[in-house]
Amino acid sequence: MKSLSTPYNSAHHKFAVFTACSTFVLIIAGALVTSNDAGLSVPDWPTSFGSIYKIPHLVGGVKFEHTHRMIAQFVGLLTIIIAIWTWRTERRRWMKYLGIAALGTVIAQGILGGLTVLFYLPPPISSAHAALAQTFFCIAVCIALFTGPRWVEEVPRVEADAGKPSLITLTLLSIFVLYVQLIVGAMFRHHGMSWWPHVVNAPMVAVVLTWTSIRALFLYSRIEAIRRPAVIMLALLIAQLCLGFLAFVTRVAWGHDAVQPELPMVISTVAHVAVGALLLATAVVLAIQVWRHVPIAFEESIPVRSRDPVTA
Repeated sequence: MKSLSTPYNSAHHKFAVFTACSTFVLIIAGALVTSNDAGLSVPDWPTSFGSIYKIPHLVGGVKFEHTHRMIAQFVGLLTIIIAIWTWRTERRRWMKYLGIAALGTVIAQGILGGLTVLFYLPPPISSAHAALAQTFFCIAVCIALFTGPRWVEEVPRVEADAGKPSLITLTLLSIFVLYVQLIVGAMFRHHGMSWWPHVVNAPMVAVVLTWTSIRALFLYSRIEAIRRPAVIMLALLIAQLCLGFLAFVTRVAWGHDAVQPELPMVISTVAHVAVGALLLATAVVLAIQVWRHVPIAFEESIPVRSRDPVTA
C-alpha cells in the first residue's frame, strides 16, 4: 500500500544515504586527526596556512588535518543540498524540520571545529566537537531511513508492548548510556579526563545494550524492522568491546610512554571510534523502529493497526 501523501523519491533517498556514508567517512577522518595528534598541524582557521582554496603540502599531520577539513566542507555542501531538497519536496512537516536540524547541526559542528583550533584544543570544546559529530551522523542516518521505500510505502506490522520496562524505554536507555560513553571517551582522547570513567562505564553499556537486543529478539523477532537493528547492535557491541580492549592495551598499557602515536594505537583507536558511531546510529534506528512497530499497551486493546505509516 503506497502512501498518497508522500510518494517515495528514489533520488532523494539515495542522496540521503550518500550523505550519511560521507558523514561516516568524516568521522573516521576526524578520528585520524585526534589519534595522530594532528589537531594543530594546520594552525589557522577558517583558512589553511592563510589561504581558503590552496591545498598545502600534505606532509606529517597536515595530511590528516587538512584532509579532514576538505571532507568536512564536502559534507557541509551535501547537508545544504539535502536540507533544501527536503524542504522543497517533502510533504511531511517534521521531515522539513529534520533537514533544517541537520543543517544547523553541521554549522555548529564547523564552528566547534574552528574553536578547537583557535583555542588550541581545549578538552571541553574538542569533546563537544566529537559528540556533535556523532549526533549529526545519527541525524543523517535518520533522514536516510525516513526517505527509504520501506518507511514511506509499507504499512508497519504493529504489536503492543506490555512489558516492564517497555522496549522503547530500554532503547532510549541504550542511547543515553552510549552518549555518556561517547562523552567520557572523547574527554579521555582529548586529554580532559583519565581513562577510568570510560572503562568503568563500559560494563554498564554492555549490560543495557545486551538486555535491549535480547529483549527485542526474544519478543519481536517476527518484525524484520526490529530484528535487523537488534542483531546488528549486538554484533557491533561485541566488536566494540574487543576494539575497546585493544585500544586500551595499545594506548594506555603499552603506549603511554610513546613519543608519538604508533600505528597499532592509531588503528585500534580509529576503529573503536568508527564502530562506536555505527553502534550509536544503530541504537537510534532501533529506538525509532520500536516506537513505530511496538507501541506501549496502555490499555488491554488498542487500535494500533489503524496508525498511519507515514505520519507515525
